[in-house]
Order: sequence, then structure tokens, then C-alpha cells
Amino acid sequence: MKIEQIYTGCLAQGAYYIESQGEVAIIDPLREVKPYLEKAKEANAKIKYIFETHFHADFVSGHLSLAKESGAPIIYGPNANPSFDAIIAKDGQEFKLGEVTIVVLHTPGHTMESTTYLLRDANGKDHAIFSGDTLFLGDVGRPDLAQKAADMTQEQLAETLFDSLRTKIMPLSDEITVYPGHGAGSACGKNMMKETVDTLGNQKKMNYALRVDMTKAEFVKEVTDGLMPPPQYFPLNVKMNKEGYDHFDEVLERGSTPLSPEAFEDVANQTGALVIDVRHQDDFVKGHIPRSIFIGLDGSFAPWVGALIADVEQPLLLVTPEGREEETITRLARVGFDNTLGYLEGSFKSWKNAGREFDTIDTISAEDLKSKLTSNDTEVFDVRKDTEFYAHRIPNAKNTPLDYLNDHLGEFPENKSFFIHCAGGYRSVIAGSILKSRGIHNFVDITGGFKAIEAAEIKLTDYVCPSTMPSK
Repeated sequence: MKIEQIYTGCLAQGAYYIESQGEVAIIDPLREVKPYLEKAKEANAKIKYIFETHFHADFVSGHLSLAKESGAPIIYGPNANPSFDAIIAKDGQEFKLGEVTIVVLHTPGHTMESTTYLLRDANGKDHAIFSGDTLFLGDVGRPDLAQKAADMTQEQLAETLFDSLRTKIMPLSDEITVYPGHGAGSACGKNMMKETVDTLGNQKKMNYALRVDMTKAEFVKEVTDGLMPPPQYFPLNVKMNKEGYDHFDEVLERGSTPLSPEAFEDVANQTGALVIDVRHQDDFVKGHIPRSIFIGLDGSFAPWVGALIADVEQPLLLVTPEGREEETITRLARVGFDNTLGYLEGSFKSWKNAGREFDTIDTISAEDLKSKLTSNDTEVFDVRKDTEFYAHRIPNAKNTPLDYLNDHLGEFPENKSFFIHCAGGYRSVIAGSILKSRGIHNFVDITGGFKAIEAAEIKLTDYVCPSTMPSK
């Protein structure tokens, strides 16, 4: 028996490859399925099953493409209602895979079709669970994503999740391994550990949601407390996962069209495409196409695209580092953004060499900022999350979190310069690109963000643990 976790850091997502006696099961595959097919081929094995733990909201699964390429059936747990052919398994149903067995454990609560898959070894002993978004390491799945579809409140879903954990998962042996659907950084939970594999026994000790003496009312309160609104693209990804989508190869071919600066501008004007610049923030600051939006590939790219662009149907044009065009299109497709129309051939250098208009972002070092903060007239806007801001900040700074920047546009001064920063410089450049696209140009980005501000020994508020932040 072979188990491999295929972890994608950008999405904090775990897909799983299970092999026994030349037969393979894939759990929660990503959009691009070639790696799974190649892995099975190298092992001289055949993909027999494709298991889905639920209808994912934060990424588009590769289940349909993988089924088409491999001939394997797609399997969901009870209550699933996809628009395509799939096996809707019963609670407790078993699937043989070589010498091992995969057992369906219906664990509703995150969503009503949410299912955990229990793996038993050749001797029939419980070996591992693949818990999807039901159980994370350090947390459980948020119970507010299925409200509209299931016509249930988040409190009712949380009550259902409480029962699922205590009747299906907690009675299992402490020795079994937990393979979750996500790790730290995913928007599907709020308190996940950085580790991606653990034993159930350790989770019973470490995970607040698995306390033995916890009442249902306490569970509901703790699981729902502090939940931020889910990103706007989540329902659109659920729809794609339930109803279908274009084959990934078609998306890749469509997006991989090289465009000269002139053709790039023509396509933008004709289609209303949004220009996404995915280079490093330092390069974007020095020069970029006017009104383009920066979301760098080397940060949390896909989640920020989903959170800030939201509409997966939005036509996109790309400015990428040369050689990273396919990677960009792939990572966009993972979260459902399939409408990429092409990329700027030669990257930004070709635009600049063609003598076309470009824009820059003014910057200041934290050291130079220090002297300016002596003036009471200096305004600083902190685009970090409210928990980061609450914990430690420049006194009198205003919090305008990047996630909700559009809600704060009226707060920025019109007739004088102001300063923006995040933690390290990535998010503030995203914010700066959005401000410029809205016609706000009178800002200066603090290079290096809060880390540089701390290093410059600028006066800050006393540190406060974010866990003490009052609930909204």
C-alpha cells in the first residue's frame, strides 16, 4: 500500500494518491490531472476510483477531467447531487482497492454531502482517514458555506458537524493517521496547524473542536465565532464542481496566446479584459501597464485572485515573468478563472520598449518614514488583516484590510499624500494597484512593510495577542 499526499501550498490543499496491487484511488484531485495520470503510469497501475469529499468552494477539482482521461468513476458521499454521472455512495459502503478497502463515512456539517473516507489495510485494520473539510489539523471546516444550498443556518450546520465528529470520527482509534483537505492558510477554516499530517490521538488532545467534555452549544459558539465572510468566488467554484467546466487543456490553449503590445491593447479594449500583472512586487513598483492589477505569483496568488476579482467569468490578460505563462494560467484555472485571453509577449519589457505609456508606484523606506511620523498630519493606512492590526501597529494608523479595500476607498485623503503598508510588501502593492485603478495616485508604499517598520524601531503600540480581539 502506498499513500502520497500531494500538497499545493498556494491553495493550502491536499490531494491524495492511494495505490495497492496496481490499483489507484485519487482523492480530491486538482484541476490539472496530468501528474496523477503520469504517476499511475510510472507505477504500471490503473486509476480505479476518484473520490470527492464534498463540492469544493475554494478550488475547482479535476474530477471530471480525470474521469474522462482515466475512465474511473467519480464517487461522492450521500446527499451529493452533481449534474454528471457519479456514484453516490451510501454511508458505510465499501470500495476495494487492491488489498485495501476504502469505507464511506458520511460526515455532514461543513456541507451536507461532506464525507470522510476511512482506509483499512489488507488485514482489515483501520489505518487512516481522508477527512476533506470535515476535520482539519487544529480546526474543523467552517459551517457557513452550504447555507443557501442546504437551507440551513450556520448554527444548524455546526450542530450537524458536532454530531458527525462525535459519532463517526472520534470513536476511531487514536493510532490512525488524519489526512485533511487543507492546512494553514486556507479560507475553509480559521485555526489550522501548519502541519499537514497527524494522528487522530494527537488531534483529540490539540484540536479545540474535539474536546471530550465539550457540549454541543459550546461547539457551535466556538466554531462560528470570528468567522469572516467567505470569498465571493466560493459559490462560483461550487457551481463549477457540481455542474462541470471546460477541459483544462482547452483553458491552457486559449490562455497561451502570445500578444504583441499592440495586440494586447487591442484585445483589452475590445473585450474589457482586466490586466493582471503577476511579476514580483518590486518589478511592478518600478513600472507597469496603467490600471493593471498586481497579484504576484510568488505570494498567495490564487486566493487573492479569487477574493479580489471574484467573477470567474471576467476576461483576463496577463503580464508574467517570461517562462511562467503556463504556470499562471494553471493557477488561475485551479480557482475557476478560465477566461484568460492571452499574455504580453516579452513581458513588461516589450511594452516599455515599444514606447507605450506606463505607471509606477512611489515608495519610501521605513527609515525615511521615521522622520515623517513626527508630524501629526501624516496619515498611514495599514492593509493587513484586522487581527494583525489589532496585535501590533503604528499608533494612529488606520486599518483598511486588503480583503475589503473597496469598502474603504472613501477614507483615503484626496488632496495630500498618505502612506500604505502591509506585513512584508506584497499586499500593499496589490492595494496600491487597486487604488491606482480607481484613480487614487497620491499614496506612497512603505517598502518592506511592517517587518521593515519594526526593524527601523519606529514607535509602535504594545503587542496584544490577536486571540483576545473582541468579536465583531
